[in-house]
This record gives sequence, structure tokens and C-alpha cells, in this order.
Amino acid sequence: MILILTAPDDVHADAAEVELGRRGVSWVRFDPADVPSRASLSVTIRDGRLTRTLVRHAGPGGTVDLDAVTAVWFRRPGVPVAPPHLGEPHAGFVVQESRQFVGDVWETLDVPALPAARPVVLRAQQKLRQLQLALRLGFDVPATAVGNDPRDVLDLFSHTGGRMITKQVGLTSLRDELMRFTEPVTHHDVGHVDGVRHCPLIAQERVPKRVELRVTVVGDRVFTAAIDSQRSNHARHDWRRQDDRNTPLSRYDLPADVAARCKALTRALGLRYSALDLIVTPDGRYVYIEINPTGQYLWVEEETGLPITAAVVDLLTTPAPTNGATT
Repeated sequence: MILILTAPDDVHADAAEVELGRRGVSWVRFDPADVPSRASLSVTIRDGRLTRTLVRHAGPGGTVDLDAVTAVWFRRPGVPVAPPHLGEPHAGFVVQESRQFVGDVWETLDVPALPAARPVVLRAQQKLRQLQLALRLGFDVPATAVGNDPRDVLDLFSHTGGRMITKQVGLTSLRDELMRFTEPVTHHDVGHVDGVRHCPLIAQERVPKRVELRVTVVGDRVFTAAIDSQRSNHARHDWRRQDDRNTPLSRYDLPADVAARCKALTRALGLRYSALDLIVTPDGRYVYIEINPTGQYLWVEEETGLPITAAVVDLLTTPAPTNGATT
């Protein structure tokens, strides 16, 4: 039985469930945000045997024997939510305790994890470590300054002749309105560089683009899509602002040496799945931008037909190293 930990509205999990059903493989989908308000999770030890049980308070599923789980997919698990009648500080305490407990339960499942066990994924999200490993593996990495020292940002701005971008250090923001896209830095912006002291950021050389690549690594398989971001003013600096009509996607043949580096970086981070962003420059260089251990892929599959969902299900249903190894 495959355990899929994700939110109720996750279309990636929807697609995987269709494929699992087609193959006759059983699965359970659960959002950890339901603990403790809408579900109970328990671990007991009797006569030298540890048993894990999930009980949904309402809706489908009822009682689930977690000892029957053969693989776990950390897709987009939510954070536990306190019962609505609790106020602070009790609600905060309940969330903290529930989050610790739920994470501990998943760590007792001695089964393959995708993209990896949670502590491994959290470490793999560290962007400085990603950059360090990318350099060691021979990727072409843009000139970069990370931190909150305005002098380093000014030095990089001068070094790049004013061709510089900035982006946030973390993967996401706690509040959507505070999320920062990749932005070009102007001479006017540099006049306010002292503001960098108040919050660290990533500043990088603005790399010229022919196309951008989304490289999805699933186990030993590599799926690559080209994003023609330069056709759209919205997506020119950050393809996440793409619009379907002006930012077409297509399959792309990634050179073998670059594909090997993508797989090597994924393995070096302890992952079995990753989504990498690369730039192909007008002169044919492949430049590393970043890697996301839990990056979305369904939009690539729908546009290009690349069978990524099937590859994910292959990985979930094939024996692999356990949590105690390199997951």
C-alpha cells in the first residue's frame, strides 16, 4: 500500500492515483493537517511489537493500518492544525507537539520514501548547499552573492556590469503576498542597497537566455522540457510568470553529460526525485540555476506528454533503499 501525504486539492496526487489504480496498486491519501482535529494517529508497543494506526474521524478511509505501507510519497503534506476551540497559547502548543509527533511517525516507516525522508528533504532545500554541490559536480554556476552585506551586492553589481538579478533565499514565503520572484536589479535599486542589511537575499549574474530548461529527475530517468520564456515579457526574467499562449513548452534532448550531472546532484542531496532549472545561453552553455526537491511536474507532462507520473509510480512501486539508507 502506497501512502500519499498531501493536500486534498493536489492534482499531482490525483494523476498518480489514476495510474496506481490502473496497475491495481492500493494507496491511501492523507493530509497531516488533519491531525489532531479530523484524524487520530497512534503508535503502540505490545509484546515487543510496534504498531501504527491512522483513524479518520469523518469521510472515507476509516481506520488505516500503517504497518501495511510499502512506500511513502511526501508530496505536499500540510502542517497539523489545532482544534478550532483552542486559543493561544494552547493552540500553538498543540500544533508544535502534533507536528513533532506526526513527523516522528513517518520516520518509523522503514519503507522507501519519495523524494526522500523528511530530514533529507529539508537539508536538500538549503540553497547554499545546492550551489556548493553544483560547483563540485562541474556545473556552470552564475557569479553569486548570498547574505545581508550590501558591499557584496554592490561588488557583484559592478562585476556583472549591472546585469544582476535578486531572489529570495527560501523556497516559499509564509505569506503569498511576500513571495519574491526573480527580479532584475536597476541602478535605482542599487541606491537602496543598504536595505539588504535587514534581510538576506541571493544576488546573481543575470545570465542571457536562449531557452530555459525544466529537468525532472525521477530515479535514474531524466525528463527535460524547454521553456521558451524569452517570447513573453512576463516570463522573461522568471518563467513562473508564464502564460500558456506566449510561453510554449516542448521536449528537449539534454546532452548526456548535463543529464548525468543532474542525476549526480540529485543523488548527492540524498534525493530520488528533483526538479532542476537550467538556462541554455545563446552561445550554448548550460547554466545551473537551482534544484527543488519537491518541484511540480504535472504542468510539464500535460504540455509535452513526457510520462513523468508513470515514472513516479514506477519508483513508488519498485523496491528501493529504505529510510535508513540513502532515501
